[in-house]
Amino acid sequence: MMQSWTLEDGRQTLVLAARAERLPEVIYWGAALPGTDNAAVLASAQALDVTGGMLDENPALSICPEASRTFPGQPGLILHGADGQPILPAFLFAEEERSDTALTLTYRDAAHGLTYRACFALDPDTHVIQATAALEADRPVHLHWLAAPVMPGPQLSDEMIDVSGRWCGEFQLNRTAWSPGVRCRENRTGRTGHEHFPGLIVPGRGAANASGEAWGFHLGWSGGHRMVAEELPDGRRQVQFGVATGLMTEPATRHETPPLYLVYSPDGLNGCAVSFQRHLRDRIVTWPDPARPRPVHYNCWEAIYFDHNVDALKDIADRAAALGAERFVLDDGWFGKRDDDTTSLGDWDIDRRKWPDGLTPLIEHVHALGLSFGLWFEPEMVNPDSDLYRAHPDWALGPADQITGRQQLVLDMSRPELRDYLYEKIAGVLGAHDIDYIKWDHNRVLPHPDQAQTLGTYALIDRLRADFPKVEIESCASGGGRIDFGILARTQRVWLSDSNDALERLRMQHDAALFLPAAITGSHVGPRTCHSSGRTHDIRFRAWVAAQRHMGFEMDPRELTEDEAEVLTRVTAWWKANRDWMMGADILRLDSADPAVIAEQQQASDGHRFVVFAGKARTSDQILPRPLRLTRLDPAARYRVTLANRDDATGLSRGTPALKDGPLELSGQYLMSHGLSLPWSFPETMWIVEGERL
Repeated sequence: MMQSWTLEDGRQTLVLAARAERLPEVIYWGAALPGTDNAAVLASAQALDVTGGMLDENPALSICPEASRTFPGQPGLILHGADGQPILPAFLFAEEERSDTALTLTYRDAAHGLTYRACFALDPDTHVIQATAALEADRPVHLHWLAAPVMPGPQLSDEMIDVSGRWCGEFQLNRTAWSPGVRCRENRTGRTGHEHFPGLIVPGRGAANASGEAWGFHLGWSGGHRMVAEELPDGRRQVQFGVATGLMTEPATRHETPPLYLVYSPDGLNGCAVSFQRHLRDRIVTWPDPARPRPVHYNCWEAIYFDHNVDALKDIADRAAALGAERFVLDDGWFGKRDDDTTSLGDWDIDRRKWPDGLTPLIEHVHALGLSFGLWFEPEMVNPDSDLYRAHPDWALGPADQITGRQQLVLDMSRPELRDYLYEKIAGVLGAHDIDYIKWDHNRVLPHPDQAQTLGTYALIDRLRADFPKVEIESCASGGGRIDFGILARTQRVWLSDSNDALERLRMQHDAALFLPAAITGSHVGPRTCHSSGRTHDIRFRAWVAAQRHMGFEMDPRELTEDEAEVLTRVTAWWKANRDWMMGADILRLDSADPAVIAEQQQASDGHRFVVFAGKARTSDQILPRPLRLTRLDPAARYRVTLANRDDATGLSRGTPALKDGPLELSGQYLMSHGLSLPWSFPETMWIVEGERL
């Protein structure tokens, strides 16, 4: 007997099939199949042969590969009884629930008192499949590993792309060849991490940004996670994602994976990227005021650090507003006795030495300028030199002799009494002041991985959001250390990196766009000389790189020359004029013929307009720019293309490319087949090309 199930959305088809009553395997996940294909026939068609040196039957690569079925690779479940003895379940079909877009399958192992449930939900508009797995036990059991529903790796693929990084160097893409054995990425830092973003793209052979097949994966979880990409001796491949191993220290009767987001793309990496961008922006993030345009953001951190002076901050707010800022965020240093990073985390009371009249005078001044007001917190952390730690040293997570990070310890967020304390402190500040934004920071890793820590943080944020629904929250963790779809179900913005170096940002934003839309990705114009790299950039490059995402400033506006202020004001005005459509646009990574050029095309969802950002990261190997091909245009339509910043051309651009003189009208086919011919430029500059379908 063969059981089968199909989900499809017109772009992709997912088919599961099971022999007899056993767990199903994904027998097809790819381009949409015609309705004439029968799932049972597909199951028999893809069955593999058996030859010498093998078992007499191929063990199923199921959605939860079972060690008890002689599966030769990494199992989807590793479990022990309360007595420490291994449990090797063998699940059999119990029931199903299905609709046109969702499927839930339940399996039971009566001998061990276990129930396994897998859920798949397909969004026909974003083409994202959300998959989760849950295990229920009649008696408490120790869980070492539970994978979300396991997917097969494509066979016509030579490599996989996963994501690593570091502080001030997030979202670094790694291309690793498939080979026999396991590619395992395990994050045990206790937060999403700079080092191990929980995402994977598997391109088909020959795939590029705008062409070929690709399969995308992302685990929506803000704690430690594990990814396994394995090629078995027989050639089959599997991809597993789940919470990092061994985090559930106590036996329990229920375990569930975070959601695994899956997408198939028939048009390159961009197909995965657009699906993830749209799903995150339109399905996962909940906006306090969806009709409100994304405000131009000002953060005072790199202007003043801990040196809070009310008059100086009012002056800075005046200058930021004149440049076009619409939100002012007061960063670290307003509470306790916080003169540096060695003290006062956890003491969330206004520092009356710096703020004798409280925060109200600054807030009223900011509001009088027409700006909203935001405030920095780091709720999950505590300094040993703090009133909170002296009163409750037991609230710190981990041993007393642990290594500190940034002079601080982590609070144990699994404690309800701690969460109550933090809620009362934060709610007290929010309730007493007109604050519409929190920058929520997380500046060190955990002393050990702990699933309860993440769940406790989720609970605190959920409680605050329920009581202060108009307050927007930014997820910051030393920059990009906590960016994932789990935290973004509770927040509305991420701080991609603590680096305000425009050159570093250009690359990071380009690669993060495989998963993140512009509307939630904060990008700020930093100081003339970057504080983290020491590199100096022209204001034009800094401004245009920030204008690629949710734009803001994070420098001392008092340092600006008249020319710099004029340029920044002009670029900010351009961003405001375009943000209504750009913040809902698809970010399409372009396949540049020149490796020195990092380029993207932000295109309205209906295709009626686009803007191309072409950043030159270094000196090109050849003398003149190579044409830059665009993507996803209507071949038969004509487009008016305009070089928005042609006044930025240097005197060394001595020729007369047509774009330097004015708009051009070109077919979509030409723009995709030949591409844009841009003027010559220096390294670390950006061309901006606006396009409109006629």
